[in-house]
Amino acid sequence: MNIVLFAMLGIFIFMMFRRNKKTKEQQATLQSQFAPGVEVMTSFGLFGRIVSMDDAENKVVLELSPGNLATVHRQAVTKIVEPAVAAEDEPTVVPDDASSLTALDLNKPPAAAETPDETLKRLNDEGKKDS
Repeated sequence: MNIVLFAMLGIFIFMMFRRNKKTKEQQATLQSQFAPGVEVMTSFGLFGRIVSMDDAENKVVLELSPGNLATVHRQAVTKIVEPAVAAEDEPTVVPDDASSLTALDLNKPPAAAETPDETLKRLNDEGKKDS
């Protein structure tokens, strides 16, 4: 019994060290890609472009918007932002009337108009089937 307990404890500690090692490797790989002009995101949600880096003091100067600079610690930069690729799908057709405001499936042919009494009966029958 004690052997199983110690084995599980050993496996737990091994997995913990392995996870820390992978995290450090990922962080080192990410920081090696930092260079002026790269779009990044900080750990507190600011997006910006790297203007300059000071490796001696671990500081990065980010341009948040034209003319607005922020100096952050190098470890605060957590993600390189890839430019969004616009999907070239079919153009979206926007109708000129208010038909887009209804929840109709445009692929189905229009059904005959339902009276309010028929709608209530249909909804009541659907509620009975679910119970």
